Amino acid sequence: MKKLPILCRILRQTQADRLLFVFLATILACSFVIWRVEPDIPTWRGAVWYCFTLVSTVGFGDVVVRTPVSRILSILLSAYAVLVLAIVTGVVVNYYSQLVELRSRESLSAFLDELEHLEGLSPEELRALSERVKKYRMK
Repeated sequence: MKKLPILCRILRQTQADRLLFVFLATILACSFVIWRVEPDIPTWRGAVWYCFTLVSTVGFGDVVVRTPVSRILSILLSAYAVLVLAIVTGVVVNYYSQLVELRSRESLSAFLDELEHLEGLSPEELRALSERVKKYRMK
């Protein structure tokens, strides 16, 4: 669960949290409209379930819409879902890529600092440094 706060912070920093909030509101609004116009979906919860399976691309097929309004909303909602999920995925992947690069730079900086001060290292530290260099060369 340690990564969930990091994910939330990423989404806030990139303002993707707003995008997700609007996405959720759109799902709920579409659910309401579909519930009102679709005779085969008797409850609002059923409409939410339909919209969830639609945007998650699961599409169990247990709920099918028949009215033109519901079908048009389904098309628009599924296209919107693809865009939103692609944007959010890109934001998260980009953040983690930058985090890995930053950690790599910090590690390299510490390594170079040790190399610049070889004369101050003990024989054990020199052996450990030598082992790290050998491991690095093996990669």
